[in-house]
Amino acid sequence: MNEEITLDHCEAVTGKVHETINQLVNGIRKRETFIRYLIYLSVPVIIVISLFIGRYQMDPFQTIQVLVLGVSDQVLSFIHNAEHAVLPSVFTGEFTPQSYELKGETVLFNIRLPRILGAALVGAALAVAGAAFQGLFKNPLVSPDILGVSSGAGFGAALAILLIGNALAIQASAFAFGIVAVASTCLIGKIYKGSGTLVLVLAGIITGAFFSALLSLVKYMADPYDTLPAIIFWLMGSLGSVSMDDLVLVSPAIIAGIIVIYLLRWRINVMSLGEEEALALGVDTKKTMRVIIICATLMTASAVCISGVVGWIGLVIPHLGRMLTGPDFKTLVPVSAFLGATYLILIDDLARTVATVEIPLGVLTALIGAPFFAYLLSKKSVGWV
Repeated sequence: MNEEITLDHCEAVTGKVHETINQLVNGIRKRETFIRYLIYLSVPVIIVISLFIGRYQMDPFQTIQVLVLGVSDQVLSFIHNAEHAVLPSVFTGEFTPQSYELKGETVLFNIRLPRILGAALVGAALAVAGAAFQGLFKNPLVSPDILGVSSGAGFGAALAILLIGNALAIQASAFAFGIVAVASTCLIGKIYKGSGTLVLVLAGIITGAFFSALLSLVKYMADPYDTLPAIIFWLMGSLGSVSMDDLVLVSPAIIAGIIVIYLLRWRINVMSLGEEEALALGVDTKKTMRVIIICATLMTASAVCISGVVGWIGLVIPHLGRMLTGPDFKTLVPVSAFLGATYLILIDDLARTVATVEIPLGVLTALIGAPFFAYLLSKKSVGWV
């Protein structure tokens, strides 16, 4: 009798424990889902609010009216001219204020909207590239410039500013030398066959140091009253000169890179556990690593060529994403993209409003990112799994 009572009691206790665990797990899942959708919703809300912010005061109702009318007009124009394959003028930077009688349309379509969309693209690209590299190299301190892309892009931009000075040439040179830097890193890593990711990271440090030395040489040779300030300002990061033409050029590479990394999400999950575990589960680690590096490099080079060097986003945002929604790359990739976009839009709003002169983005991201990363360290929230 006592044994039956004891067994019944144990079964009841076990059932209650299982029920409590299930309730906790369901509660955590509901909380993470709520946070995830809140992050997704924050991007369009902040984009609309940012349209009202700036030195030129714009009425919110009038701004939304101009935005809706302008986009509708351009979409209808695009449909009407579709057979001639002409892009809407708002997407090619040719929007003219003659389309409407309301004030502010030039500021909205030619300055603020390209700048805000550029901030969203650059923030998303750097955050997703950082998350992918941290999972790939199993290192929580890795950022998108680990393979030398930022140093190469910085040298390329400085060289173009010194020799040519044209904005398109600066962007093209920054993109090209960013790719050359990562290719050099991979070539150095390939010399030491079978050395794994450690040599690749060390090769990135070598390449970064080499291009940093070349950048110092260019700055030494630059005119201290004209060219040198332009180089330094570009290196500190800014979205002040971004146009719709720039977005049309860089957005395909950034969006395609994010999509490919999202499609590889379960492979990155497996590879973040270790190369032997990934091989045991049938993952072609070398091929997957090659694809991730190409995508992350293209995204980072595309972002850097229109914004300059903007640090800390690729390092801090993935950690914040893991803290809020967990380490699964199925959710981490989109969450990092939306968090990165939101973060850089807010930083850009601060950069163009808190002082009489525009503050470089790299300064603000470092001032905010460094203390926040220290906070994450104190909470022991820094990790890649």
